[in-house]
Amino acid sequence: MKLGNTTLNVPVFLAPMAGVTNPAFRKLCREQGESATIHRPAGVFTCEMITARGVADRIPKTLEMMAPDAGDDLFSVQLSGVDPATMSRGVERTCGEFGVRHIDLNFGCPVPKITRKGGGGVLAWKLDRFRAILQAATSAAAPFKVPVTIKIRIGIDEHHTTMLDVGRIAEDTGISAITLHARTVNQAYSGQANWEAIAHLVEQVSLPIIGNGDIWEASDALAMMNQTGCAGVAIGRGALGRPWLFHDLAAALSGQDYTPTLPTSRQVVEMVRRHGELLVEHFQHENHGLADLRKHMSWYFKGFSLGGELRYKLGLVSSLTQLDELLAQVEEEPFPVRELQTPRGRQGSPRSKVAMPYGWLDTRTLDTHDLTGADIDAQGG
Repeated sequence: MKLGNTTLNVPVFLAPMAGVTNPAFRKLCREQGESATIHRPAGVFTCEMITARGVADRIPKTLEMMAPDAGDDLFSVQLSGVDPATMSRGVERTCGEFGVRHIDLNFGCPVPKITRKGGGGVLAWKLDRFRAILQAATSAAAPFKVPVTIKIRIGIDEHHTTMLDVGRIAEDTGISAITLHARTVNQAYSGQANWEAIAHLVEQVSLPIIGNGDIWEASDALAMMNQTGCAGVAIGRGALGRPWLFHDLAAALSGQDYTPTLPTSRQVVEMVRRHGELLVEHFQHENHGLADLRKHMSWYFKGFSLGGELRYKLGLVSSLTQLDELLAQVEEEPFPVRELQTPRGRQGSPRSKVAMPYGWLDTRTLDTHDLTGADIDAQGG
């Protein structure tokens, strides 16, 4: 797969996840991918979503979130926004000042604080605004030769689908590829991803399509690509507590024979320790780094028989010394194979109603309604 001037021999994307895909986690996943293949980059590892307004206005917190993984050959950033002029300024600054080599635009976020402002997964319903944002982003990125991709959903719900309209506009505006999370906004992260929708988009659109949804193991990625014809895969919740998944993906998608990685509990301990080191290095503060690690503990040790007290203490860890003491108590046991191909992270239930601006579904254009200045300031997921 080609992404701008870069050939992706391993067409795998780490999907942006709020509060997760900071430089430490991205580096951990990248290291695993690179350990399985001589090809670089061993995937695209995108930082958590940030707002175009935050970059354009140099908001300190936003710029901190955009910190790169220094060893990454393909620094990738995802932007969100609802205003074309703001998106243009954000893209120009991102490319010109921060060495970004790939920009993804988020049109798939289902979080209510994003969609109620007309952003994320509901924005594509307004075709004029959607086209204007894509045109603004690709025009701003063109002088820097930075490819722009988009992440979308099937639609708002089963009665208001948008993916085919999005695909045609993306073709017209110079977008390099489309990632389709094969759920609707209404589904959020619940239910089963509709891989048939990915296949349908592949048939209807000339751009490379990256499939996303229910990839828990490398075998799922191979199955998705075989069934849908997509050019690559994006991994979100499947990466939680499973950085070694990128080793398996790099091996499988570069044509190698591979055996799925099934780490023992002590091998998981080594991964957790490495993650902790990287987080302390990133935050330059031991307590802050270990605080970020806490949420990963349940994902790493899902299915292992640690016992309630040890799990509780790992969820409160605040120093590397304490982490070492607790990890030393983890007894050796094989990987719990019953956990293979099972969901991780948030799931929930379909939403009874998608939060949107008043009258959003009445027309496919904004017409006299203007969102200028109402850009999304909250960090979504």
